[in-house]
Amino acid sequence: MEYSLPEDSLFLGFDSSTQSLKATVLDSHLNIVASEVIVFDKDLPHYKTKDGVYRDPSESGRIVSPTLMWVEALDLILEGFVKSKLDFGKIVAVSGSGQQHGSVYWKKGSSTTLSSLNPEKPLLTQLSDAFSTNESPIWMDSSTTSQCREMERTVGGALALSQLTGSRAYERFTGPQIRKIFEKQPDVYNATERISLVSSFMASLLIGGYASIDETDGAGMNLMDLRQRIWSQKVLKATAPGLEEKLGKLAPAHAVAGTIASYFVDRFQFNKSCLIIQWSGDNPNSLAGLTLNTPGDLAISLGTSDTIFGITTEPQPALEGHVFPNPVDPSCYMVMLCYKNGSLTREDVRNRCAEKSWDVFNNFLEDTRPLNGGKLGFYYMDHEILPPLPVGFHRYVLENFSESSFDSIKASEVQEFDAPSEVRAIIEGQFLSMRAHTERFGMPSLKRIIATGGASANKTILKAMASIFGCEIYTVQRPDSASLGAALRAAHGWVCNKKGSFVPISCMYEGKLEKTSLECKLAMPAGDEQLFLKYTSLMKKRMEIEDRLVEKLGRK
Repeated sequence: MEYSLPEDSLFLGFDSSTQSLKATVLDSHLNIVASEVIVFDKDLPHYKTKDGVYRDPSESGRIVSPTLMWVEALDLILEGFVKSKLDFGKIVAVSGSGQQHGSVYWKKGSSTTLSSLNPEKPLLTQLSDAFSTNESPIWMDSSTTSQCREMERTVGGALALSQLTGSRAYERFTGPQIRKIFEKQPDVYNATERISLVSSFMASLLIGGYASIDETDGAGMNLMDLRQRIWSQKVLKATAPGLEEKLGKLAPAHAVAGTIASYFVDRFQFNKSCLIIQWSGDNPNSLAGLTLNTPGDLAISLGTSDTIFGITTEPQPALEGHVFPNPVDPSCYMVMLCYKNGSLTREDVRNRCAEKSWDVFNNFLEDTRPLNGGKLGFYYMDHEILPPLPVGFHRYVLENFSESSFDSIKASEVQEFDAPSEVRAIIEGQFLSMRAHTERFGMPSLKRIIATGGASANKTILKAMASIFGCEIYTVQRPDSASLGAALRAAHGWVCNKKGSFVPISCMYEGKLEKTSLECKLAMPAGDEQLFLKYTSLMKKRMEIEDRLVEKLGRK
């Protein structure tokens, strides 16, 4: 059954990511009609962030972002739409995407401030004293290893926690971050009346009250019972006292968070009946924006972090990877693997070896042979999530390398590669690791990959991806699938609300995908089958080396 949207209506989707706030507007035919972006380092330089974050020099692995920067960015991006003459009155629903795991700590009494915002003044001046800490721990943080191990111990081990919540304890997850604040900054914890995720925080600004955390993003906290979709009392108890009250209730991702606050009606002329649909995490929103709805479809997002996700009807949480409720289909789940060293690490190699030029980088990638003559590189500018390795670069050469046989080849560690080999080593290394961990995690067998994120516009990188994974690569019109997915989810939430119950999101675009901004197009055919088999052998060799590195250096 098809559901049509009111003619002339607009749907607004935001993406509050690590480095920027993006917004995409869809019309009733699901075509993009407007977009804006605020890049934090460039457009809000007074916060003095680098790549949108602060790296704490006094504490290893501590990485935070200024909460007020996100507040100021919201006003700023809406002012950009004013300049481009967007008719806010036609927007009937808004939703959004937030970088996963990041947390915001509202000070006691802030709900009153939030519900009485003055449209004559910007958000920043009114909320400057609303938080018990102005520094939000984010997904890049890796300073909570002791809290992770403690939480796992309390609930019966890492696998028990994964089977209960969908993931073992990870440093970036919100539960361990909250526990660390409770232990190290008890004054902050005690002064807090509500803890929001980045997604529910931004939704709270828009409704002028505390928005619920949605079930999908809530699964990225190590605090939610994955199957029952309620807070797990066992894990809450292992995290901090009085936590449930500070978290509030959970809500499905397609639910209405509230109507838009009068602040936005008076200041920007939104329609007062405009619905705010629950915000969710960036990866779940990308899943929606890529119209991923078939097991065997895999998405690879090449952004600040690299993520791989697919869908399954039978979740099997393990010691690696994550399982979340599917944000656009309550009957199934999304499975995900996450790598912290994504685009910033690729850019570091480009800057060191390719004259800071993507053209030079791509030429090196084209001019070196696949398999890189047996050169394998491991590049970690930040503590890696998968595998759990500390900062460091490791380079190996396979001795007497022959492309036809990998048996009993020894790997020798070397200090450096020549520039072209370094470029191929970073790209092949990242994709070989992704493929190996995807197979180890037991994701559904692969039919096609949909690539998104900034690097998905780079055909040379996609060619390497197609060769290593051995399947066709598709891309979408816009690499920022999270804000597009959020706009689609705004429309979907509006339809569910109108009908009074959940409807499958595919009903909105079935049979007409090619007429929308959601269409995927073939960007790269599958690689050569013989080369794919050779990469399979090289991948096994790489994993032997990786396992040894984890044994020697991995965070316990």
